[in-house]
Amino acid sequence: MRRILGNRKLQIALNGGFAVLLLGVMALGGRRFAHNGFALRHADPLLAGAATLLFLAAYAFKAWGWQRLFAADDRPGASALAFAGGAACVGGVALPGRLDDALRIACVKRFPGVRTQLGAVALSLVVLGLLDNVALAPLSAVAAVHASSWTVRATFALVAFAGILAAALVASLPTVARRTFVMRFRVGRWLASNTHCNRRAAAALAFISVSWALRGTAVFLLLDALSMRSSFPLALAFLCASAASAALPIAPAGAATQAGAGSAILIASGVHAGEAIAFAVAAQVLVVGTGAIVLLLVAGWHLATHHPRTSRHTSARTVAPAAS
Repeated sequence: MRRILGNRKLQIALNGGFAVLLLGVMALGGRRFAHNGFALRHADPLLAGAATLLFLAAYAFKAWGWQRLFAADDRPGASALAFAGGAACVGGVALPGRLDDALRIACVKRFPGVRTQLGAVALSLVVLGLLDNVALAPLSAVAAVHASSWTVRATFALVAFAGILAAALVASLPTVARRTFVMRFRVGRWLASNTHCNRRAAAALAFISVSWALRGTAVFLLLDALSMRSSFPLALAFLCASAASAALPIAPAGAATQAGAGSAILIASGVHAGEAIAFAVAAQVLVVGTGAIVLLLVAGWHLATHHPRTSRHTSARTVAPAAS
């Protein structure tokens, strides 16, 4: 059974079938919701399509940013990291909070051609989460300024302050890792040899900030597509609330937690409860759907660019002994 499941063609078929199944479930669920008052039923198709494209572009920039956290000679491809991000997003429909990080690590390690060590992937993922907080800090500050209540304002101010602390931690990590008392330990020596430099962290932050800006714009377009009260501060508030809820160490399924936090901040901002919940569900459907699309695109690209080459190499090795 282990030999059968280790077959690469079978793994590709199973992964592709899983992604197609998820897309089918999403399509059937969307069709059912469309007949029962789902929010996207009356959405402007052009604006909803533009929001979907922005979500897809956000995956690419997030993968490029994550890629900068690895050393140049031990860096996975952006396609592997985008695949891991899409898989974690789709898996967030069922997996409890924070387990999507384990799914990211597994996808990167199992992606063909990746030879990065497990510890390096895990460390990069920790730094990636800190940089996410840094990128969200200015967005949270804008949301705090335009918040309608002091409670919401204090919450977003706390998120912005956490982003400042995260920036300080990321900037000081290379220096701390090379301290003498840290280098005495084996873990400290490993950390010193695998941690990022501040130049690569700054490059990663630039890409990650663009990713969050694209997501915020996508949420703004989706608000406008559903003819709701659309404003960039409201879109940023929804985005920051959803992202902050993902940092909970113990939570229900990640997508459900983010949808609940997003709808709560919309209700606190004066949006009707029914409209807020419908919008939060619609936004999560688009996010999960784009994650599934990323899975299919990366898998299809990998098959198209690597499988024929492997076949040619195999045939060449078969013909060579016969000719000799």
